[in-house]
Amino acid sequence: MHAADEDGRPRCSWATGDLLRAYHDEEWGVPVHDDRRQFEFLTLEGAQAGLSWLTVLKRRDGYRRAFAGFDPAVVAAFDVARLDTLVQDPGIIRHRAKIESTVTNARAVLAVAEEFGTFDAYVWGFVGDEVIQNHRRQGQALPGFTPLSKQLSADLRRRGFRFVGPTVIYAHLQAAGLVQDHVTSCFRSSELGG
Repeated sequence: MHAADEDGRPRCSWATGDLLRAYHDEEWGVPVHDDRRQFEFLTLEGAQAGLSWLTVLKRRDGYRRAFAGFDPAVVAAFDVARLDTLVQDPGIIRHRAKIESTVTNARAVLAVAEEFGTFDAYVWGFVGDEVIQNHRRQGQALPGFTPLSKQLSADLRRRGFRFVGPTVIYAHLQAAGLVQDHVTSCFRSSELGG
């Protein structure tokens, strides 16, 4: 069954409610080519582990404020005192290991960017700089992870990243538009080349 609202446009079934619908219509699956946005999605997907995406989206503005607009150079410099403050911040998910991983990951993003020119170039290299079009059908279950997400996850972990398991990374690949998983009957699928 499609999630279609008063505008009558068919959507992926999970795009219900204003916040999820706006995220689906405007962001999910749109190819990202910016290190800050890549870092933002990586952080938010890691924060989601064990929670719903809606829970994370409701705190997105809090995350942007708490983590300096996802500027990896600024976040990489956060010290223990800053982490202690963030653990008390009601605008984000107050899970110390996830907060610490954001700082660790910011440092790792900078190291990868130094090696590859940008973090974005590194990530897109895993798909040969081409969006993977999955042509999903309505009702077809999305995988939790794929061989690609396992490969990227392993390489990220080798480089010191945390909260980047294969499931988190598959969600990142979908969000950042490296993998196109809008169902074929969704209006966004054709708009994004599906």
